[in-house]
Amino acid sequence: MSTSTKALNRLGWWDRVSPASKDPITGVTEAFLADTNPHKINLGVGAYRDDEGKPVVLQCVRNAEAKIAGCDFINVGRESNATAVGSKLVEESVKLAYGKDANVVKEGTLAGLQALSGTGACRLFAEFQRRFHPESPIYFPDPTWPNHPNIWRDAQVPVRTFQYYHPVSKGLNFAALMDDIKNAPDASFFLLHPCAHNPTGVDPTAEQWREISYQFKVKSHFPFFDVAYQGFASGDLDMDAQAIRIFLEDGHLIGCAQSFAKNMGLYGHRVGCLSVLCADAKQAVAVKSQLQQIARAMYSNPPIHGLLLVSTILSDPETKALWVKEVKVMANRIQQMRSTLRESLEKLASPLNWEHITKQVGMFCFSGLTADQVDRLVREFHIYLTRDGRMSMAGVTTSNVSYLANAIHEVTRYN
Repeated sequence: MSTSTKALNRLGWWDRVSPASKDPITGVTEAFLADTNPHKINLGVGAYRDDEGKPVVLQCVRNAEAKIAGCDFINVGRESNATAVGSKLVEESVKLAYGKDANVVKEGTLAGLQALSGTGACRLFAEFQRRFHPESPIYFPDPTWPNHPNIWRDAQVPVRTFQYYHPVSKGLNFAALMDDIKNAPDASFFLLHPCAHNPTGVDPTAEQWREISYQFKVKSHFPFFDVAYQGFASGDLDMDAQAIRIFLEDGHLIGCAQSFAKNMGLYGHRVGCLSVLCADAKQAVAVKSQLQQIARAMYSNPPIHGLLLVSTILSDPETKALWVKEVKVMANRIQQMRSTLRESLEKLASPLNWEHITKQVGMFCFSGLTADQVDRLVREFHIYLTRDGRMSMAGVTTSNVSYLANAIHEVTRYN
């Protein structure tokens, strides 16, 4: 083959590659950052911000940093020590989800593994599902976090949806949800948000979770919980885990992806945990070995620094107590902004009902704004959010809430 032919072949390798579509959430942030208007507001970001709209480094994280500052990273980074720290993370993480006194924690029936935040935990489980239940679909609530379908599709798992949100009431479509659970093929996988549902902020009540759990037993469905916002729904870490514990009490085997990106403000550290509840300790050993093999091929081992931070916070009683208080502070600020925004809209004599702003919980409000109304907010008021109307309440502050309410009123007043 001549030199010119080789050069031509090299040039042609990626000719058929076209630009990928932008992620709807990261695209919002990119547009916000490019905007020079001084009144701009970013309601797309899914991470906590303080009342000045700035990212927060929690005091518990600062304290954990101080505790590990003198750590010998060369020594800690050795495989045996890193494994021990990772095991500590898993041990403390599953207590948060299943309860510190849960028998499954003591009996060794949980197969757990440190993961690259919640996204990585979901991806690990998706691959695990594909290997051992390749024909079984996974059902997502409609709507769900936009990355959920991407993760399972890339693992070549069949993807389905079940009805969840009621656009008229802006609440839970519980009857339709139950019908879809009943009508799904037996032994299907379902992804559930145990609290602070993303993007709607709509959660089932405890009684509704019990009904869902019962129907899962009837149909032999497998519940996989994505725990991205524990603490942000109620401000109480145990209360926000009640759905998982209801399923646990009812005897389900459970999968759980946990992330510390939001409730510890450690988004860039990518610290998470995947746990799978098994029938017995022997099965847990087998499942964990398979998860480790999958992780080995994907990324081998996660980085150590974030692992040390989270392990320190969860295992040190004083630091953990501080974290619990700070989670409550974050949740309270978001709840206060919900109340203030609703009150501001009502004072403007808005023709619309805004009760859903305070009925929904967690970081996100599914506003009910149409795509055209969102486009007007961006174009005329420099307020950025996803076109489905999802607003991150963490982006609402004391200084911008009045401007936001007036802008929303302006784009909705004649509808």
